[in-house]
Amino acid sequence: MNLTFSGADGIIILVVYAVIMLVVGYLAGRGKKLNESLNDYYLAGKNLGIIALFFTLYATQYSGNTVVGYAPNAYREGFSWLQSIPFMTIIVGVYLMFAPRLYAISKRANFITPTDWVTYRFRNKAVTILAIILMLWGLGNYLLEQLVAIGQAASGLTGGTIPYEYAVIGFVFVMLTYEWLGGMKAVAFTDVMQGIVLMVGIIVLLIGALTLTGGGISSLTSDIATTAPEKIGVPDSITSVNWLSMILLVGFGAAIYPHAVQRIYSSQSERTLKRSLSRIALMPPITTGFVLIIGIIGIQLFPDLDTAASEQLVGLMANEVAAINGFYYWMMVILFGGIVAAIVSTADSALLSFSSMVSNDIYGKYINPDAPEKKKVKVGKFAGIGVIALLLWIAWNPPGTLYQIFVLKFELLVQVFPAFVLGLYWKRLAAVPVFWGMLTGAIIAAAMTLTGNSTLLGVHGGVIGLAANFFICTVGSLLIPASQAKQDEAEERSSMKLEEIKYNEKTGSLG
Repeated sequence: MNLTFSGADGIIILVVYAVIMLVVGYLAGRGKKLNESLNDYYLAGKNLGIIALFFTLYATQYSGNTVVGYAPNAYREGFSWLQSIPFMTIIVGVYLMFAPRLYAISKRANFITPTDWVTYRFRNKAVTILAIILMLWGLGNYLLEQLVAIGQAASGLTGGTIPYEYAVIGFVFVMLTYEWLGGMKAVAFTDVMQGIVLMVGIIVLLIGALTLTGGGISSLTSDIATTAPEKIGVPDSITSVNWLSMILLVGFGAAIYPHAVQRIYSSQSERTLKRSLSRIALMPPITTGFVLIIGIIGIQLFPDLDTAASEQLVGLMANEVAAINGFYYWMMVILFGGIVAAIVSTADSALLSFSSMVSNDIYGKYINPDAPEKKKVKVGKFAGIGVIALLLWIAWNPPGTLYQIFVLKFELLVQVFPAFVLGLYWKRLAAVPVFWGMLTGAIIAAAMTLTGNSTLLGVHGGVIGLAANFFICTVGSLLIPASQAKQDEAEERSSMKLEEIKYNEKTGSLG
């Protein structure tokens, strides 16, 4: 982002945010034996209240990339990017489809990671391992996206005083430090800070941008109709199909983000979870809706930007808004500091989830099942450092625009959805069709992406793979259903009645 803010002002704001994050991490972990318990370190003791849960879910669904990446996409596509509102809304609808039921089961069976549910439901090593691979892939892509955005936002905020690479390294160090100190609780509390700043900042940026246009939305659309009519007209059939495809891809994929699922586990109660989700449902128009308008305003203020230049749109607009007066200047500085903090808070969620899956799902289940929880937590922490080092190497030469990186992670992650959600409600769903459905869907999606044909007639490869996945899961389970004994066991395990679930409370095993 090409900002003309004072480099010193930007550095001051970034240092303030960094110090706040470190203090939050210290306070969250002070006097607590987080390193000795997977439940305490990765799930905040399953005791997040409505405010912390709301903001940590908000941070999972939105990040600084929502502002930095979505506004340029609205600029390039015009009003057809209205799809960003329903695909963020459908995520909440999908949450409500499975989250309360999954929460009730996770509370009784002591789940730590998303694939604990897959293991518990299917009792099939192949299904569990494939689900782990696909979820780790999604998390890796998500982390890469955030690292790229951290560097761009911090470098832009300081006017290039802090180079891209140094900005990434500096905030990764801050993130690792407070996450090590406070685990999920530190992550959730920093999410509260960044969520408030992001919401207020987006509103101020929108008001400032509307001030620059000197008119309302109606005059804005009239101007665009004259200068860029293709961005305001009715989308063609391929664009409309692509819109629906994106809604399905993001709606189903984002709802089963590993770190989103772990926030479901972390809720203080089912009532707290439902109340948080009901409030999250109000956020798409306020967040992605406002960002859409900001991108549309950019069409009038900065016409004829190419793809590369349009990626700098938010920075260009912030410069203009900051020049209005001193209030707007400092609000823009605070906003961009908040964007950096928001990106960091989103990255820390993904990193924490990645670490938990390595420590619990790979090391704890297959390498050293008898390891004490303290050792598992330590393994997860060092695994997090390892994956960050790898992704930093990739981030020096980021592959494509932020939006393109964003899309990549869903193509494979979404293939876990049938096993994850159908398994909650359909007792006949069998492990073998689930495995082959996931694998086939993943191969189709990966093949289309790697060959450069990420869509077919507007439909994303991930959605085509998901359709094949659902077909194999359902038809295979109908033709070769699980035995009656396994069906009865599946019904018992997916029941919401406490007395029907048997597990070892002392050891927390999934037995």
